[in-house]
Amino acid sequence: VCSILNGIRIAPRKIRLIANIIRYKKVEDALCILRYTKKQNISICLSKLIISTISNWNRKQQNELFIHKIMVNQGKMLKRIRPVPQGRGHKIRKKSSNIIICISNQ
Repeated sequence: VCSILNGIRIAPRKIRLIANIIRYKKVEDALCILRYTKKQNISICLSKLIISTISNWNRKQQNELFIHKIMVNQGKMLKRIRPVPQGRGHKIRKKSSNIIICISNQ
């Protein structure tokens, strides 16, 4: 069972740091790890997505679920221009992320 979160306004590189920690862990362990990480805004988004994936799980046995796959891809990028000296402008790239989490019982 998979859940997708598109367009979250956090850079994918920052989310991958936390996603690599919880990959292939039990769902209960992953939620405990996310509760005590330093990056709270990322951990809140990932824990809500894991809970949403569990609620999509139709079978009765929810105690032995594993995070089978977690992918963090780059989403749309907002481009802004920041003025710099001598009449020039530099681009500011505000990155967003797409997260896919799949759980299974094996």
